[in-house]
Amino acid sequence: MKLKLVYSHENVKKPILAKIVLKTNLLINIIEAKVTANMGEMIIDIPSEGEQLREVIDYLRSEGVTVKEVVRTIEIDHDRCIACGACVSSCPADAIKQNEDWSVRFIEENCIGCRICVYACPVRVIQALGD
Repeated sequence: MKLKLVYSHENVKKPILAKIVLKTNLLINIIEAKVTANMGEMIIDIPSEGEQLREVIDYLRSEGVTVKEVVRTIEIDHDRCIACGACVSSCPADAIKQNEDWSVRFIEENCIGCRICVYACPVRVIQALGD
């Protein structure tokens, strides 16, 4: 599951994710991070579900981190897409595939949220979500 974490000035210097990794042995993948001395925002992927995922989310919130589930990372306007394949060839995670009929298919679970496809699209029909 992908989560967006927002750290305040008070908790940005704490090793909160490191403590979770040590406590749970989960290999948490940091997909995107913007951290300054005053605040931080991260998109992370946690390979867990159920009670263990709930434990991680509860711990993050108890440390003062704002947690939001990232349901979708991008949205493609298929009505306006010209199926040129620019997003397919630029995607480093194989999250966008081209079907035999040249239409584009998005595979959410492969997406790492890098947004390269958003910038690669020549007709600007891919929108990043969750900002």
